[in-house]
Amino acid sequence: MELTELGECVSSLSCVVTQLAAGLTIGMLLFLVASGLTLIFGVLGLVNFAHGSLYMMGAYFALAAYGPTGSFALAVLAGTLGAALLGLFFERFLLSRIYGQDVLMQLLVCYAIILILDDVVKIIWGADFRNMGVPPAFLHPPFIIGGGVVPYFYAILFGITALIAVALSYGMSRTRFGRIVRAAAVNPGMVGALGINTTVVYAAVFAIGAGLAGAAGALSAPIRSVVPGAGVSILIESFIVTVIGGMGSIGGALAASLILGLTRSFGSIGFPLFVEGAMFVIMALVLILRPSGLGGRRG
Repeated sequence: MELTELGECVSSLSCVVTQLAAGLTIGMLLFLVASGLTLIFGVLGLVNFAHGSLYMMGAYFALAAYGPTGSFALAVLAGTLGAALLGLFFERFLLSRIYGQDVLMQLLVCYAIILILDDVVKIIWGADFRNMGVPPAFLHPPFIIGGGVVPYFYAILFGITALIAVALSYGMSRTRFGRIVRAAAVNPGMVGALGINTTVVYAAVFAIGAGLAGAAGALSAPIRSVVPGAGVSILIESFIVTVIGGMGSIGGALAASLILGLTRSFGSIGFPLFVEGAMFVIMALVLILRPSGLGGRRG
């Protein structure tokens, strides 16, 4: 434990600003992954254990697009659309057949997808670590706020992820499609009786969730190593987010992601050897005090 260092950081505005910037950026990237996971579960009732692999594929698709084009915008678009189409493929041909099945069956099928995608990545890109590097367009001096350092690219990432979060929230709460999705999550039989093709709705929801994971992978490619199996750690954190935020709650996922991002950021100073443990402690406390999660509805 380095609680003395943590106390010194909290008492210093420059350190607080620096760690806040890092924590909020980590949290928003985690939110993109976790929101897709909780959206899929809330509507389809599917515990998508392969969600982290879609994050990994988004990073690889972005890497493949960035090489020949040099455009980070096209790389993010490629990662998002590539993961969405890949998710749609698996949903139509595999996962749609296990809706409503036992969780063990869902786990086995999703684990098979994880193994397939990991091997595909090794065949195409190899097993070595890869890194996109920060695009030259974002190699600007950092922002200095209150003596704290906020990297320019971190500010860009936070802005992009915040815009996606706002668009997702608006789409789910204010549009006709969002209302259909929320209705399908509660009573799919009634939605189908109204003449709405629930198969199309389910496919669209899964593609959106997969696209969000791919977008997170593409956005994080410049600052994280891209390697086969990279989706495992983000998957674990995403499940922690869904438990803390409440299964099916987008707002809860946002709050939980920011909590975990700040825990990881400040924890790296105060208790670097217990950061992962602290995240599970928070999850345990939420399960004890509010089993439905921060944004979940009580049974």
